[in-house]
Amino acid sequence: MLFGGLIKNLPTLSLLVFLAVWQVLAVYLHSNNLPTPQNVAIVFWQACVTGQIPFHLGITLLRLIVSFSIAMLLGCAIGIALGRNKKLDAFFDNWLVIFLNIPALVTIILCYVWFGLTESAAIFAVVINKVPNVVVTIREGVRALDQGLLEMAQSYRFGKRKTLVHVVWPQLFPYLMGVTRSGLALVWKIILVVELLGRSNGIGYQLHLFFQLFDVASILAYTIAFVAVIQLLEIAVLKPLEKRAQHWRR
Repeated sequence: MLFGGLIKNLPTLSLLVFLAVWQVLAVYLHSNNLPTPQNVAIVFWQACVTGQIPFHLGITLLRLIVSFSIAMLLGCAIGIALGRNKKLDAFFDNWLVIFLNIPALVTIILCYVWFGLTESAAIFAVVINKVPNVVVTIREGVRALDQGLLEMAQSYRFGKRKTLVHVVWPQLFPYLMGVTRSGLALVWKIILVVELLGRSNGIGYQLHLFFQLFDVASILAYTIAFVAVIQLLEIAVLKPLEKRAQHWRR
């Protein structure tokens, strides 16, 4: 019965297999470089009890929310503008290619050199790295809009606001969700590098300290904490939002 239930619940089965493989490898290697899941769980619990993980996780999440929100707003606005205006798109296309190919590490270092080791420089570095990805995705979504629906909205005199809400937005939503998911993964990775190089708190800063101490258990514990929060955000917010927004499709 239990095995049959696990077969039906493939995500749970996959997680259990992953933990089993991890446990076997850790026991076989018997090295501090790969602690067992139990050891990592103990370190995780102790860091939660002392308040270290909640504090540093909260700092990193705050940076993620601020930088991600700014990047999405700017990226969507620019992407829509470029998708609707061919001349503007042709003028800024090379700019996009350049910013897409500048390594995140270079951008972070330059922001710290130019603006100092400040919070605003850290946020600015993350935004610069994320905006081009949003612009490209939203621009392609605007290009793919159904012109027939837009003409119908115009003939029925929907107005700009009603056209945006009922015609443009539903068609752009899949592109927006795609860039949101990829964006969260990209932004939090960049934030860790930002914190590692120039901040005195946050998950990235802590990982830097643990690296110097070769404390793999703590590295894994802090990583699992952040991944768990992002996964919770996916399940509790993004998936219900996507399901609700797709009701218009037949």
